[in-house]
Amino acid sequence: MSNPGNKMGVMHLTILTAVNMLGSGIIMLPTKLAEVGTMSILSWLVTAFGSLALAWAFSKCGLFSSKSGGMGGYAEYAFGKSGNFIANYTYAISLLIANIAIAISAVGYGTVLFGAELTPVQVCLATIAVLWVTTVLNFGGAKITGQIGSVTVWGVIIPVVGLCVIGWFWFSPSLYISAWNPNNMDFFSAISTSISMTLWAFLGLESACANMDAVDNPQKNVPIAVFGGTLVCAVIYILSTNVIAGIVPNLDLLHSTAPFGLAYASMFTPVVGSIVMFLMALACIGSLLGWQFTVAQVFKSSADIGYFPRVFSRVTAKDAPVVGMIILGIIQTLLALMIISPSLNKQFNSLVNLAVVTNLVPYVLSMAALIPMQKLAAIPGGQMKANTFIALLGTIYSFYALYSSGEEAMMLGALVTFSGWTFWGMFIQKKGESAVTAYQG
Repeated sequence: MSNPGNKMGVMHLTILTAVNMLGSGIIMLPTKLAEVGTMSILSWLVTAFGSLALAWAFSKCGLFSSKSGGMGGYAEYAFGKSGNFIANYTYAISLLIANIAIAISAVGYGTVLFGAELTPVQVCLATIAVLWVTTVLNFGGAKITGQIGSVTVWGVIIPVVGLCVIGWFWFSPSLYISAWNPNNMDFFSAISTSISMTLWAFLGLESACANMDAVDNPQKNVPIAVFGGTLVCAVIYILSTNVIAGIVPNLDLLHSTAPFGLAYASMFTPVVGSIVMFLMALACIGSLLGWQFTVAQVFKSSADIGYFPRVFSRVTAKDAPVVGMIILGIIQTLLALMIISPSLNKQFNSLVNLAVVTNLVPYVLSMAALIPMQKLAAIPGGQMKANTFIALLGTIYSFYALYSSGEEAMMLGALVTFSGWTFWGMFIQKKGESAVTAYQG
């Protein structure tokens, strides 16, 4: 029986939720948003609204679901075991792709920090090196990963939150206004161009309700904390990316691979800018360390019940799925080699768009599953209608984000999803069903 005195209050859970999202997702965003200009603040408002709707619905899913497996368990309420599989499959693929984008962010800040000019092949090799370093560091197990990540995350939090607070002393309204719409884009195109990038910063909000067993009065506090944590992140994201646009000229942001370092160099000295670049590169590596362990665990949990090959279930004495990590490292190496691009920013954008598309598949499935989930939980009619309406808003936003990710990302995302259905139907279903039966027994 748990000790109520050891449980988190709503304030602690809200802070934890915000910190979980404040990883490496934001550090390259000012460069991408410079393509649109400062009118990208409209995209932030749309994404903040959509993310808050998704966060609220996910908090309800976490409370009403009695199944394990995260979004896969949620999807099973509406789509059965095949829905469970495809949700976890697309989520796992999304993490694989997103981790390469995080590694590229670290390389981008590192090149500016050390004044290096790398060829596309050298950028690719450096990215692969970062991926393997963070993979090998995870061989020691979750405890070491958590300890490192809890320290390095401050390399993002301190500079980004600091810019929100003190950056306004260097903010130039005229510079901000001049960058409003540098490419004369129409309203709809401007929002659509940057919508996937703004959503990228919020990916991970679905994990916020994972701590509900450690929370005092979860029925009340979990929705408040999830909603509040997402709102805190929205404020920080909007403030930091907009204040930087009033400090650094739009053209300089557009061609930067370390925009926050550039901002601090403009505000203070190049030395301060270099310190910020170092902190953010370190934070990227720390964030990647945690996400590399997470994706290996996603593959392991699905393999445990027969959805993925059994090889991903093997663990060492330190409970680390090392064999699975090595296999995933090889896959990421091949993916990195396949997307070599003359532009680091272009390479980063392509990965982000594809990661967003594949991550939105389990989002949509989870939103749809909230209705049968509530019926089984016997939720009162008025409350059920309100939750369903909010989930519908999250679904509409998810489809808009899919559309805005572009034709190439949608095509590749569709191929990834359809290949998952093929694996399920031809190779996994019978094994999965017998494994699930044995697992439940």
